[in-house]
Amino acid sequence: MENALDQVSSWMPLIISTGKAVIFLIIGFLFAGAISRFIRRKVEKNPKLDNTLGIFFASVVRYVLLTIVVIGVLGIFGFQVTSLVAILGAASLSIGLAMQGTLSDIAAGVMLIFFRPYKVGDFVDIAGTSGTVKDLNIFTTELATPDNVQIIVPNGKSWGSIITNFSAHDTRRVDFTFGIDYGDDIEQAMKIIRDVVSADERVFKDPAPWVRVVNLGDSSVDLGVRIWSTAADYWDIKFEMTRNIKEAFDNGGISIPYPHQVEIRKSA
Repeated sequence: MENALDQVSSWMPLIISTGKAVIFLIIGFLFAGAISRFIRRKVEKNPKLDNTLGIFFASVVRYVLLTIVVIGVLGIFGFQVTSLVAILGAASLSIGLAMQGTLSDIAAGVMLIFFRPYKVGDFVDIAGTSGTVKDLNIFTTELATPDNVQIIVPNGKSWGSIITNFSAHDTRRVDFTFGIDYGDDIEQAMKIIRDVVSADERVFKDPAPWVRVVNLGDSSVDLGVRIWSTAADYWDIKFEMTRNIKEAFDNGGISIPYPHQVEIRKSA
């Protein structure tokens, strides 16, 4: 009986330390999450601050607090914090070499926040992948494609690639090319295009719409059209204008030719 009590007594400090560590760990994780969410909400409610900053700094604060929690848990089990810091300092070189990719992602995340090539909500193309920016943290950038597929891009790859931001400016130019038959009246076709374009209130009057002959193709005379609109109306105008001009061509007797092939036969 005494041996059993001695064994229980010997295990009690470890059990107590484990209980304290678990409680401290749970409280620490909940606290880190709460602080992170608090920062994000405060930034979202402030119209002078960009949501991207809130998301990024909330992520940084969360990881810093979690690191403090882990160090605190090790202290509960008797690890000397000063010794632990010394060990981490001595091991920093090997850790840095082993985590070059992760560290470069963190550095790239800082650069992305500092230079702001894109922000949350922008539609971008990063290294050939297009989507709307949903999240930007210290490690990755999250994109959602037009068909709502999640794409995770490491910040190091994003910062080291060509970034095309389609949402950077409030206005955009919409370009079209329409082919008409060589026998059609070019001026009539251009007038039809101008009438359709002018009837759309979303098209800017300044810069004025531009309609020109841009190419003499194998089977068509190609007319180029350039109009300006807000970035938000770009795709609606792109699709609707294509249909409206095609229908106006049909009503005006302007044909859009198919490619022609001529077969030549040589008699014996």
